[in-house]
Amino acid sequence: MRHWLFLLICLPLLAQATPKTLDWLDLLPEEDYQALLDMPEIDHDWTEEAPGTFSESLRQRDDSLPEVMYSTRVVAELDGQQARIAGFPVPLQTNERGLFTSFFLVPYAGACIHVPPPPPNQIILVDYPRGIAIDDLYDAFWISGTLHVEQSSNELADASYRFDAERVWIYDGE
Repeated sequence: MRHWLFLLICLPLLAQATPKTLDWLDLLPEEDYQALLDMPEIDHDWTEEAPGTFSESLRQRDDSLPEVMYSTRVVAELDGQQARIAGFPVPLQTNERGLFTSFFLVPYAGACIHVPPPPPNQIILVDYPRGIAIDDLYDAFWISGTLHVEQSSNELADASYRFDAERVWIYDGE
């Protein structure tokens, strides 16, 4: 009898504690998802860019791209959810030890180097007070914590989501 009582009480709590694994497409409302599927092929001019720098802004606007590439529309149901997602960091702020406490997370490496930047609803502002070393911008990371639907803007980019990260670790495939 005690085992059943334990399961009835603890299983719902364990389910809440397990973060939902998100895919970047989960952040898109249906109309944006369909617009991206219908989007024509994007030409990537790789000849004049220097890899490995983030001097270019994620805010670059290319009028030849469809409006969905600048969408701030969100999936409101994700607000406040415990979640995890993997992506690539764009460093913003460090602490006194040189660890990054604030960074954007984007779905692909080099988001502001060689390819059009992702739309704001594909950029997440991550707050991680503990900080993490980011040695290579081409390393992917898992982020786990609370996801918020929140528009933010700085000189580098606009983001439609914010993550209060409880854990950040190098992407391990799982």
